[in-house]
Amino acid sequence: MFNKLKSKLSGFKEKLGNKIDEKAVEIGPEDVPFSSEGDELPGSSEMVPAPGSQVGPEGAGSAPSDVAEAPVAVPETSLPEDEEEMPAETGSQKVSFWKRAGSKKVEEKEHQEEGTGADNPEKAGFAQKARAFMFEREFILEEDDLKDSLWELEMALLESDVALSVSEAIVDSVKGQLVGTRRRIGRNTDDIVESALRNAIFEVMNANIFDLDEYIKNAEKPVHIVFVGINGTGKTTSIAKLAKRLKDQGYSVVVAAGDTFRAGAIDQLAIHAEKVGVKIIKHQEQGDPAAVVYDAIQHAKASGADVVLSDTAGRMHTNINLMEQLKKVCRVSPPDLLIFVDEAVAGNDAVERASQFNDAVPIDGTVLTKTDADAKGGAAISIAYITGKPILFMGMGQGYDDLQKFDPQWFVDQLFAE
Repeated sequence: MFNKLKSKLSGFKEKLGNKIDEKAVEIGPEDVPFSSEGDELPGSSEMVPAPGSQVGPEGAGSAPSDVAEAPVAVPETSLPEDEEEMPAETGSQKVSFWKRAGSKKVEEKEHQEEGTGADNPEKAGFAQKARAFMFEREFILEEDDLKDSLWELEMALLESDVALSVSEAIVDSVKGQLVGTRRRIGRNTDDIVESALRNAIFEVMNANIFDLDEYIKNAEKPVHIVFVGINGTGKTTSIAKLAKRLKDQGYSVVVAAGDTFRAGAIDQLAIHAEKVGVKIIKHQEQGDPAAVVYDAIQHAKASGADVVLSDTAGRMHTNINLMEQLKKVCRVSPPDLLIFVDEAVAGNDAVERASQFNDAVPIDGTVLTKTDADAKGGAAISIAYITGKPILFMGMGQGYDDLQKFDPQWFVDQLFAE
């Protein structure tokens, strides 16, 4: 499941991780210009301990002996005009410049959170870069460092059937998390990149969440749910799966055979209803779907049933006659929820159809079937974002119990599972 997208995300992580490692320069203790005694910096108002020294009232300023003889290697760097050059001599080594340890500019940067973007990452200040390079052994990413990798990420998402607007949102989120961030030497770069990807995809998929179980529990009964979609996407099977799920939760369920257009559709739903043990209301083929659904609602009210699940004929949004028929069903027996059903494997086609159905007859949510066979995952990532309506369930197999409640965190975990 999602193997193609997983492979592309893994490639992005590796490439960007390598890029970061190439740009990052690790500064060892021998490269840091401190004396072995933790001498006070020229002009400083406080002691700055040598690397590896203990910090505290008793251990301040002490350092291991192997650091004491370490040579000083400071790059030749010119200070901005507003910085004061402060030559100093430590033993036989000359330091070309020092910023004051108590410098206001250094203090202002000390409390920036690691992993967050700067207000203007393209113009990271000299003091911030110098401090990261010399004292904390960190690397600050700039937009140019990520440009090529982010372009490849966007292409990978598009090739995995993620809609363009969604791909752009994910790329922008990743860029916002990485550009201008401070990375400590020694951390796993793959983890940093994966965390940014996880957050970006989760934000997109978590934009619209709706708990159907909670809704049915608190709603006035009977709850009427109408299912729509095109032919062959698993609409009738999904109704049977949801009927079984609701029955297992203790609800009484009635199904309405409102697909009077397709040959065999009524018999198919009747077989499912018998197997899962729920009541079915049906008329003759080519009958009026609105009448079937109306009778199902009246039966549910008379018998005290909790939920009515209404099947409808598969149709494209462009089929004017069938769309008018659907609108009549909704006028005669207004649904509490209108659910669109399509295949996850349809990719961008499913995203487009969901958007078009939502424009024609506003939907309240989506069920994605055949998710277990989806190698790309683009439809699941895109539909909720494009339609502004939640994904409710995912079909994960052929059995009546193979209907999984949609969980964005679970989905993201699957994308990055080994």
